Amino acid sequence: MAISQAMCTSFKVELMTGTHNFTNSSGNSFKLALYTSSASLGATTTAYSSTNEASGTNYTATGAALTNVTPTSSGTTAFTDFADLTFSNATVTANGALIYNDTNSDKAVAVLAFGGDKTSTAGDFTIQFPAADASNAIIRIA
Repeated sequence: MAISQAMCTSFKVELMTGTHNFTNSSGNSFKLALYTSSASLGATTTAYSSTNEASGTNYTATGAALTNVTPTSSGTTAFTDFADLTFSNATVTANGALIYNDTNSDKAVAVLAFGGDKTSTAGDFTIQFPAADASNAIIRIA
């Protein structure tokens, strides 16, 4: 089993059908769930699943809500991003994460691979998203 970083293929198709709305104030709600190294996540992931989800103190199954950065563009690239997410005072080990649409049947958006186990022991476990710009944002369409 492995976690491979990818924008989920089903998400790409669902963008074409208007399934996902990233508008900050009136759009869909997105969440991030943490997973252990036993999880199998990648481009073929289609929805959130609790199988091999991380567990621990101050981490709740299904993860936590993300705060959207309103979609915009620069040059010929459209992009959106999320504010950094912190699980405070958490004791948890995770090997990757899944961003998913909590509003629309928990449909998968993207898989994040951490490159190995990351652990927090009674401390902050933070997902730091890249800069919200055309070259770095977590979701970009060029």
